[in-house]
Amino acid sequence: MFYVYFLRLRNGDIYTGSTDNLRRRIQEHNGGRVRSTNKREPQLIGYEAYLKKTDALRREKFLKTTEGKRFFHQQYKDILNRGGSPYHSIGRPVE
Repeated sequence: MFYVYFLRLRNGDIYTGSTDNLRRRIQEHNGGRVRSTNKREPQLIGYEAYLKKTDALRREKFLKTTEGKRFFHQQYKDILNRGGSPYHSIGRPVE
């Protein structure tokens, strides 16, 4: 599987990334091993799963456009307004 994931940073910004190993990548972010998020206390607020890497990369690229950011904020409005949640869609914590 390939994943597009969303992190809320301490300053309120949203970081969008992609990976083939979500658990490892989140641990890298939380452990300060990713330069773009290491001082901003990232919190996972959501992710999407894809069977093909090309689909995940295409989605990530779209979500980094102005239209994609607008779509993301509409889709995640409730999470963004209430402070986010460290749980994914089936209610289990992502570690």
